[in-house]
Amino acid sequence: MKVLGIETSCDETGVALVIDGAVVEQRVATQVEHAEWGGVVPEIASRLHQRALAKMTQDVMQAAGLGHSDLDGIAATHGPGLIGALLVGVSFAKGLAVAHRIPFIGVNHLEAHIFSPHAAGEVLPMPALALLVSGGHTELFRVNGFGRYQLLGATLDDAVGEAFDKVGGLLEIEYPAGAALSRLAASGDPQRFTLPVPRTEQPFQFSFSGLKTAALRLVQSLEGKPPQTWRADLAASFQEAAVTQLIVRLDRALENEWYRSVVLAGGVAANQLLRKRAEQIAARHDIPLFRPPLQLCTDNAEMIAWVGWKRLTDGCTDPLDLEADPNLSLAWDDLSGTDHSRGGIEIDIHSRAVKKKRGATS
Repeated sequence: MKVLGIETSCDETGVALVIDGAVVEQRVATQVEHAEWGGVVPEIASRLHQRALAKMTQDVMQAAGLGHSDLDGIAATHGPGLIGALLVGVSFAKGLAVAHRIPFIGVNHLEAHIFSPHAAGEVLPMPALALLVSGGHTELFRVNGFGRYQLLGATLDDAVGEAFDKVGGLLEIEYPAGAALSRLAASGDPQRFTLPVPRTEQPFQFSFSGLKTAALRLVQSLEGKPPQTWRADLAASFQEAAVTQLIVRLDRALENEWYRSVVLAGGVAANQLLRKRAEQIAARHDIPLFRPPLQLCTDNAEMIAWVGWKRLTDGCTDPLDLEADPNLSLAWDDLSGTDHSRGGIEIDIHSRAVKKKRGATS
């Protein structure tokens, strides 16, 4: 079973080929053009995806020694993400599907991140606790199986990856700032500055806006002092506060319910301090921690192709009128119920009933 995967949700163009559940070829192009703007410019991202996709797809297929007619399916991210960028990938995939009479599979980007260890050849024991952390998402899920998710908590304001980028900008680190900020923090004192780790009304909620504001005020108070005397310490103190908040919620969830595994997913899952602290927490609870290889933490087509392959082997495809959805959810439960310790009800995102419900609420 051969499935081509296409990823264009933000500023990485990815193409990968999965055969019988194993990644055999992949290409990725990172758009460095956004650095001068301090963030992703949607129009630029869309145009760069358009320029890169056809050539990258050709390279992947030629390297595998296959033609498009040899494919059993074509999968593309259809949400969430930047609407223009998503449309480029979805439209390209649909065009290939029509031209070669191949099934089309729309992939939820969040689901793909959670199952990124599978694209690396690992298998998550279920139920799993998934911490999804990126530039656009900070969410905690109970994963009862493929397609079956229960949202435990999410950020009330900003995503942790966005906070890393914004504080990195305050420290004059070029976008995207997360990796460089962490390298700077390695030479700093995380105890020099006290930055807030907020308490939230519900136990698995997150909040990073106050941390960003505190970092801004601290930088303003240090103006006039040589940056070499405080810059690394501030980076380390910020990283310590951000990671501590994530780990506190992760530990709390493991104490609240029984799980067979923990998985870190998303771009911030590449953060070495977070990976180390999560490993310590998982070891304390005596369950395995799954951390995708660094190249599978950021946006990539391997995870898209794997989920597309999984859905196809389960007999699931999507109609060609499936739309790109920038606000696509993995679980849209209302967390305002009285039993905050358990979050929302389980959602099976691949069931027909859920698809009808999703359409009715969009």
